[in-house]
Amino acid sequence: MTIQELGIKNQESDEKHFATSESRIPNPESRILNPASCIPHPVIHSLGLVEYLPIWEAMKKFTNDRTADTRDEIWLVQHPPVFTQGLAGLPEHLLQSTEIPVIKIDRGGQITYHGPGQIVAYLLLDLRRWKLNVRELVNLMEQAVIDLLGEYGVAAYGRVDAPGVYVNDAKIASLGLKIKHGCCYHGLSLNVDMNLAPYNFINPCGYAGLRVTQCVELGITADFNELQAELTQNLIHGLQKHYQSKQHLKP
Repeated sequence: MTIQELGIKNQESDEKHFATSESRIPNPESRILNPASCIPHPVIHSLGLVEYLPIWEAMKKFTNDRTADTRDEIWLVQHPPVFTQGLAGLPEHLLQSTEIPVIKIDRGGQITYHGPGQIVAYLLLDLRRWKLNVRELVNLMEQAVIDLLGEYGVAAYGRVDAPGVYVNDAKIASLGLKIKHGCCYHGLSLNVDMNLAPYNFINPCGYAGLRVTQCVELGITADFNELQAELTQNLIHGLQKHYQSKQHLKP
C-alpha cells in the first residue's frame, strides 16, 4: 500500500490549502526553508479520514523505500475509532474489551486512542538531514502544540517523565515515534473536538487515571482545518529553527 493508493489529492492542491497567508506554511513556490539550509520543506499531504492500518503500512513502505534524496513528508489524517498499542504496550492497560479494534504497532509507548475530531500528524523525516536526535524531535513536536494552544490563550506544557502535552494535568496531545535507519515515522495526535469516552476503556499511554481533554473543552472553537494548518506551520518552523541553530554552532 502506498500513499497514492490511499486516494491522496494532488500535491498542488494540498500545498495551496496550507499556504494561503503568512500565518500558514510558506508559499509552495518557495521550496527552500532558508538560503542557508537548502532543505526543501516537507511535502504536506492532507488525507482526511483514513483507516489506520493502510496508513501504517504506507508509512513503513515510504521509510523502507526512501533514499538520501527522498523529500521529507508530513501526513495529516483523522482515523476512525482505533486503539493502538506500542512495542512496550501491556495488555492490562486495556481495561475492557470493546468493538473498537486494538492494533499492535511498532512505535514506542503504551496504548492510546485515535478517532474522528483528532488531528494526527505523521512526520516522515530524515533526522540526519535536520540534525535532530529523538529527544530534540520530541521537544519540537511538543513545542509545536504548546505554541498552537498558546495562540488561543491556553497554557500547556510537556513532561519529561511522560511525553506529550498537558493542560491542567490533563493530556491533550500524544506522541509516538519509530526510528529506522536514521529516519522517523509515526508522530503526534492532538484532540480537537472528538468523543473522549473511549479513553475510559484504557489507561491512556499506560497511566491509570490520567485525564484527557481537548481543544473544544478549553474554549478553542477555531475550525479544524485552521488548527491543522497552524500546527503544521509550527512543526515546519520548529524544524527550520532547530536546523538554523545547529548551523550556527558550526566553527
